[in-house]
Amino acid sequence: MLVKYGAQKRPQNVVIKELATPTFATFIVEPFERVFGHSIGNALRRVLLSSLETPGIISVRIEGIPHEFMAVEGIIEDVTSIVLNLKGVLLRRLPSDETQTTRESRFVTAVIDVTQEQLDENDGQVPITIGDLMKGAPYEVMNPDLVLFSVTAPMKRQIDFRVGYGRGYVPADRHKISNKLDGEIVIDTPFSPVLLANYTVENTRVGQDTDFDRLILEIRTDGRLTPSEALSFAAQILMRNFEVFQQIQEHEIIYEQATGESNDDDKLLDKLVLRIDDIELSVRSTNCLKGANIETIAELVCIPEKRMLDFRNFGKKSLLEIKAKLMDMGLNLGMDLSRFDISVDNVKDRIHELYDERKSKKSIDKLKGNI
Repeated sequence: MLVKYGAQKRPQNVVIKELATPTFATFIVEPFERVFGHSIGNALRRVLLSSLETPGIISVRIEGIPHEFMAVEGIIEDVTSIVLNLKGVLLRRLPSDETQTTRESRFVTAVIDVTQEQLDENDGQVPITIGDLMKGAPYEVMNPDLVLFSVTAPMKRQIDFRVGYGRGYVPADRHKISNKLDGEIVIDTPFSPVLLANYTVENTRVGQDTDFDRLILEIRTDGRLTPSEALSFAAQILMRNFEVFQQIQEHEIIYEQATGESNDDDKLLDKLVLRIDDIELSVRSTNCLKGANIETIAELVCIPEKRMLDFRNFGKKSLLEIKAKLMDMGLNLGMDLSRFDISVDNVKDRIHELYDERKSKKSIDKLKGNI
């Protein structure tokens, strides 16, 4: 049974206002019906801070070191200090890693090989960074210059890191390691990539009504995820958990069309059917889009931001220019246009159909006006 509810205003896109750093962004979403801003903002904030997964070092094994409560000859720091330094290592999945969908832990093995010549060149003290030890590993090290320890004597030792996945902060005694090796030291691991997640709700206007919600989210990460990735994952986690309530669905809600909604759609379609040449972009950005066979605004906004940099000769400067231009138009990359039956796969054909339909409709309306 269908149950009709009154018209509900819902936001159509997310405006991303990025600052100078790639680890901080402000997201503006509007308009929400009253109350929804706080409900959605609070839910997203809690998931952002507690439920996102990243890789992290969960144990270390240094050749010849049986436990963490000892000093190591030829190394300034004791093992306890080395373990504390390892807690600051930031790892990110590599997009090219074919096993990125698995959460199984794996070992990364390196060799500490310091010669007397290296010591002489560095005034008798060679700093060993996590970047030195993670070369060739299937992870991207976000802080490769982090010094783990300093070597003061020639040595050659093997060091093994066990890397696993988790959420939040996991103490050493809560790691589940079934095949622990002799000399393997399990460590506390901070997995959460989100350093800050704040939200505020402001009033915003829709027509003459001023009691709608504008949701403003501020997200800062440590680099293992971008703010956009973090928000996207948090939203997917929430939607997945809401799916269970479909089991008790007895009636389906449908909404009346909001007054003026069709006019809003008409205005949006007027922007989507524009050609790239119709907006003021630099010659370089225009040529890059043409080279990628992007002819209309609809084709452009269907593309996720992370895919833009894959285009040939397309750089961050062009991306920032395009995002700023779209923001001025009230649009953004990666828009959901499904209500117009537009997807990435059919956008070219569908936008031509809509253009022809609108052109025909305008001609009929003009003819009627002349009669």
